[in-house]
Amino acid sequence: MSDRLSMRSILQPKQVAQALYHPVWIPASVDPSVDRLKKARIIAGAVAAFGVYTFVQRKFAFEEVLENMLTASVVVLFITPLTVGVMLFVWRRTGTVRQMRVPLLNSLKLLLFFIGSVVGLVFLWQGTMTLGGFWLVPLGFAALWLTGMVIYGAVQVSGNFFGTAAVHRSLPPLLATVTTWLMALPDLVTGDLHGLSLTMGIVFILGAPLTVTSIALLETRRLKRRYGIRLSAHPATLPPTSPAAPPPVPPQAHPYGHPYGHPYGHPQGNAYGHPQGAPYAPPPQNPYGGGPYQPYNGQNPYGG
Repeated sequence: MSDRLSMRSILQPKQVAQALYHPVWIPASVDPSVDRLKKARIIAGAVAAFGVYTFVQRKFAFEEVLENMLTASVVVLFITPLTVGVMLFVWRRTGTVRQMRVPLLNSLKLLLFFIGSVVGLVFLWQGTMTLGGFWLVPLGFAALWLTGMVIYGAVQVSGNFFGTAAVHRSLPPLLATVTTWLMALPDLVTGDLHGLSLTMGIVFILGAPLTVTSIALLETRRLKRRYGIRLSAHPATLPPTSPAAPPPVPPQAHPYGHPYGHPYGHPQGNAYGHPQGAPYAPPPQNPYGGGPYQPYNGQNPYGG
């Protein structure tokens, strides 16, 4: 996990989702602009998940939302391993699968855990609405907490797509594209416009997949041009990448003087003194005569 959970943090779904669905083994983004593209892709995916017609027709069928969640979970459960398997077949020309075994297993565990959370949430809400009565309060609170955790978790996994960036940084945009098109495929085949007009039906069916695809292509292109990360290349052959370092902060001088010395002093000594000594000190030789300087000539100036 990305953080250690305490009893207090367990009561907060957002912290639990952050710890569970964005673990430490997922690499950080290499570019802030890529992060912005991921956020745009998440918004477009959310529009595809909930459906434009829900807002256009001003209808909200809770049972249909639960059904769509189960459908989306089944699609993601099957299409994610299938897409990764196709890419493994492509990558085997320049590397082996054993080199990616650890991140692949971690991504699979994260995928199964999230799908299990979604399925558990759907059955919990169905049980809450079916039982009612005494069970309405405890099951309702549990369902609300799990709903918040799944929503925050969906935001996390939509950005890293179950940690597949640990396998290859170009896998998340590819998986997002394939998933959204498969979600729209049944409507494309059957021509079901969900009771919308032709124009709104086309926007509903093709709007989200086209938007997600364009953002994913832009993300993949930026990774290739700026960092040399190509989707067709085996992860072991890619150049090493690291998150962009913050810009260096220029050194600030001390407001009262030299930054490396006394705030009121000269870098080499007394600000009011001679750099090699006191300005009024006698020179090494007697200024009034030859020989070493002896101010009293070895005699007491007052006698004796």
